[in-house]
Amino acid sequence: MDNIDILIVEDNRHDAELILEALEGLDIGYKVRAIHDGVGALGFFFGPDGSLKKMDFHLPKLVLLDLKLPKVSGLEILKRIKSDERTMHVPTVIFTSSSESQDRSESYKLGANSYVVKPMDADMFSRYVHDIGKYWLSMNTTIYNGGPARAG
Repeated sequence: MDNIDILIVEDNRHDAELILEALEGLDIGYKVRAIHDGVGALGFFFGPDGSLKKMDFHLPKLVLLDLKLPKVSGLEILKRIKSDERTMHVPTVIFTSSSESQDRSESYKLGANSYVVKPMDADMFSRYVHDIGKYWLSMNTTIYNGGPARAG
């Protein structure tokens, strides 16, 4: 259940569906999972009690993280992911509606690999997700294998 390739952390179910549809359009065959709140995201990585989860599963190749989440904020999730040596290298892209400079600054300070503001137009939204997926999953060189995560 935890062996997924792309983790989407998004509380807006409509946005999560658009993301899933755009990723399906890449025809990449990756396992994708959507989590709809911050507690669930932390549980995915660190277990339900908040302690560090035993890493007996494959880390995601990409995390798409919204900032405005119920229960635990995206910034807190980012902080936890990037402060643990076992998860700090997981590419984490902030994909949010916030264009506030303070959110951008704090995200990069905490180790975000990229910060993308969600466009309002559905076609552009899908195009952004497509481009994010293509870059991080096909073109980006990872620390894990010295090459692209997977040829696209």
